[in-house]
Amino acid sequence: MARILTGWIVALLVLGFADTASAQGAVKSVHGDWQIRCDTPPGAKAEQCALIQSVVAEDRSNAGLTVIVLKTADQKSRLMRVVAPLGVLLPSGLGLKLDNVDVGRAGFVRCLPNGCVAEVVLDDKLLNQLRNAKTATFIIFETPEEGIGFPLSLNGLGEGYDKLP
Repeated sequence: MARILTGWIVALLVLGFADTASAQGAVKSVHGDWQIRCDTPPGAKAEQCALIQSVVAEDRSNAGLTVIVLKTADQKSRLMRVVAPLGVLLPSGLGLKLDNVDVGRAGFVRCLPNGCVAEVVLDDKLLNQLRNAKTATFIIFETPEEGIGFPLSLNGLGEGYDKLP
């Protein structure tokens, strides 16, 4: 399992910080169940950091999901990227429920050897919903009828986000 999570983290750092497979990223701080990981991509002038959490499905220990929250290098946008396991039904997208209320779905933007990536702009409304919710569940679909829920801890998300450079 540790090898799978390490692979996810490397893939996430590649997505978030660089286009090279050598990106590693060091844990800079821990905030509840979230980690801030930072790396300086080749050719970049400054270190880039992201708030990261990896989880497994309640009913499938072999299915993992990783959530990354980051500010773009120009500090003009905030993104939430989610890497779901391969085999996900792409047209159904990635669902999100906060406190058992459906927040919506995001489309997948690309698939890599380690999983498929969904990305949304983290606007003030969504960020506040995440800060104030008690529970979060990301949902992927293997068939149009069968969703798999990934419970995500929101413990430390607000504090970690506030510490992101």
